[in-house]
Amino acid sequence: MTGPDGSTHQATEDIAIVRAWPGIHVIVPCDSFEAKKSTIKSADISTPVYLRFTRDKTPVMTTEETPFELSKIQTFWLSEKPQVTIFGTGHLLYYALLAAKNLEKEGINVLVANVATVKPLDEKSISELTGESGAVVSVEDHQVDGGLGGALAEHLAKTNPLPMEFVGLQNTFAESGSPKELIKKYGLDDAAISAAVKKVISRKK
Repeated sequence: MTGPDGSTHQATEDIAIVRAWPGIHVIVPCDSFEAKKSTIKSADISTPVYLRFTRDKTPVMTTEETPFELSKIQTFWLSEKPQVTIFGTGHLLYYALLAAKNLEKEGINVLVANVATVKPLDEKSISELTGESGAVVSVEDHQVDGGLGGALAEHLAKTNPLPMEFVGLQNTFAESGSPKELIKKYGLDDAAISAAVKKVISRKK
């Protein structure tokens, strides 16, 4: 989300648009290290690739040594007996990790997974990572319609429908402001993620 330039420069519908293209890879790195790795690895893909980067400075969550594989979901946070699986993509994964830390202090255990490749989805890992928790929260700086959350919901609807909450833009364009201000205003920060986790837990049977 490019803050100061306003909605005309904020690509928050792009994943939904390109995800519908047949055969395309949609890659959303979580930080600068992952951006470099995904760029290099995308050169080996014979079909079209859409790499989604963030212009503003964002937190670094990985290192040069962190394993990375295209189309493979990685677990970045795992509490004992997680009650919810949080799937994050891009730099908002940082806020998902902050939420996990705060929730654990409250006695709420979660699993946080990094989805760097939104298409094709790592469907096997999704099934494995949601099998124990039985609930899902998606986190992205994108419209909730058609983005990561939509992709996850489509897969789960076909395989194992679960209670799910979506953290993202709720059918609105964002305004001008710093990225940090906008992330808080539009409910994309760690507080909003924590609230979504508590809400989805309350919906579990």
